[in-house]
Amino acid sequence: MSLNDRLTADMKVAMKNKEKQKLSVIRMVKSSLQNESIKLGHDLTEEEELTVLTREVKQRKDSLQEFDKAGRSDLVQNLDEELSILTAYLPKQLSEEEVETLVQQVIAETGATSKQEMGKVMGALMPKVKGKADGGLVNRLVQKNLS
Repeated sequence: MSLNDRLTADMKVAMKNKEKQKLSVIRMVKSSLQNESIKLGHDLTEEEELTVLTREVKQRKDSLQEFDKAGRSDLVQNLDEELSILTAYLPKQLSEEEVETLVQQVIAETGATSKQEMGKVMGALMPKVKGKADGGLVNRLVQKNLS
């Protein structure tokens, strides 16, 4: 079942159960998927759907940090709920140890030895962890292993 099909099914359930927050989040994601589909001019592949979903999660995480710094606990709570709804649609996240192992494998494959070659490592690594690990974590682990 594609992400769009899952969202549609969950949207119907949310409507029946009168879950306003969940319904709102699902509608936003469906809208983002539709906009991306129009922009690209074709139906989205699973990878493209995952990209859109990951972007939505990242936007909310960034907003969460900003609202937290500003002391807006009302907005923080709202975004926490939205994040929990969105993360249910992401693939199972890799643990830090699993990401560390992947980082070491890619460094060995690319033959990188210094931080100057970080772009080469990240370029090879990111497609493997797309949607399964936070980019900040991957970046930190690559820097650690290349220093």
